[in-house]
Amino acid sequence: MTEQQYIDLFETYREEIDRNSSDGFNKERQAAFETFGKIGFPTSKLEDYKHSNIARAFDTELGLNLRNIPIPVNPYDAFKCDVPNLSTFVYFLINERYYRKAQNPNSLPDGVFAGSMIDFSQQRPDIFNKYYARIADYSQNGVTAYNTMFAQDGFVLYVPENVVVEKPLQLINILRGGVDLNVNRRLLVIAEKNAQVKLLICDHTVDEVQFVVTQVTEIVAQEGAQVDFYELEENSEKVTRLSSLYAEQKENSCLVTSSITLHNGYTRNNYHFRLLGRYAEAHIGGLAICDKEQHVDNFAFIDHAVPHCTSNELFKYALQEKSTGVFCGKILVEKGAQKTQAYQNNRNLSTSSDAHMYSKPQLEIYADDVKCSHGLTTGQLDEEALFYLQARGIPEAEARMLLMVAFTKDVIDLVRIDTLRERLEYLVNKRFRGELLRCGNCNVADKKWI
Repeated sequence: MTEQQYIDLFETYREEIDRNSSDGFNKERQAAFETFGKIGFPTSKLEDYKHSNIARAFDTELGLNLRNIPIPVNPYDAFKCDVPNLSTFVYFLINERYYRKAQNPNSLPDGVFAGSMIDFSQQRPDIFNKYYARIADYSQNGVTAYNTMFAQDGFVLYVPENVVVEKPLQLINILRGGVDLNVNRRLLVIAEKNAQVKLLICDHTVDEVQFVVTQVTEIVAQEGAQVDFYELEENSEKVTRLSSLYAEQKENSCLVTSSITLHNGYTRNNYHFRLLGRYAEAHIGGLAICDKEQHVDNFAFIDHAVPHCTSNELFKYALQEKSTGVFCGKILVEKGAQKTQAYQNNRNLSTSSDAHMYSKPQLEIYADDVKCSHGLTTGQLDEEALFYLQARGIPEAEARMLLMVAFTKDVIDLVRIDTLRERLEYLVNKRFRGELLRCGNCNVADKKWI
């Protein structure tokens, strides 16, 4: 059994794992361990994982940094942001460990915390214990249980009541290792009443070894809070990325999320949104550009638990060569959640007969006064539009590229940071031209490590 080696590993090194983390992490490990022992990793036998066998990623020899040893790297020498005018507070996770040696300490508003999860759990245990592992339900998710067993550090963004962080924050996740590695990281975003903040997550791979990454993100938006959460994946083809995002929203809150995969190996993203307060809004976007044998699977569950809430969901895939796309979206409107507005759209573009797209949109509604819809299309490039462009002197290859770029525009338009949106348009253009192997935002390929 694949799981047994990790069960044995956890039991053998439990004291060492605890010693190199904090009490806030450690108090959740036993319950997660017991859950993982019962349910294990999800396999393709489960309906929601029908086209993604997650367990097979762990059926190999992987190293784990159980002693939470710092990786000898200076990310400031490697990361050279060249996005024009994108002024952000920058932070780094090297594998799953927070990088503490900031060159220029950030001048955040009073009360705001952005940094190590270990540090936050020790400095503000009252807040940490209130939120950590509270909405990331591992009772039904083996990967989340596994992550909770082994996670030792991560990144926390905490914004107190009525505080507005005008400048976006940027978290750079760098994968680095000399051997095949399993990386387990946590993210926690807490926006108290009427707080506002924007966070961009960038994933990069440096070394050409196999990485299996589990990431669990918890986002809490209290009354009137506004949170923008953007993810840009630019990993190598040797990375398996298993990400689970859990969000809870209270009255009048607004959460905007967008996950863009420009380059990857094997990706599974889980999204769980619960709208718990009236007039909460959730806007969820996803874009995957895949070629070769790359695989992207997005599973999105949105729970409308109370009346007068709105959700908009848009996922798009552009598939080339032998790539695979999977989308499963479910909207639940609970009994009594009247005046719900929930819209789900999945649009897919396939330019190869060898590419595969699997889509399963779902609505489950227990209220009668609602506006809900879902839409699904999968097809090839519009031949009439292609002919129109060629008739105006544009070569066929360029015309195809222009149409594919246009196809992605409405997902990119969800991003509410102007300079980032403009940069994403440029990166998508390069991706379709076959020029983008690593994100143009940085210089990780230089490998200027110390």
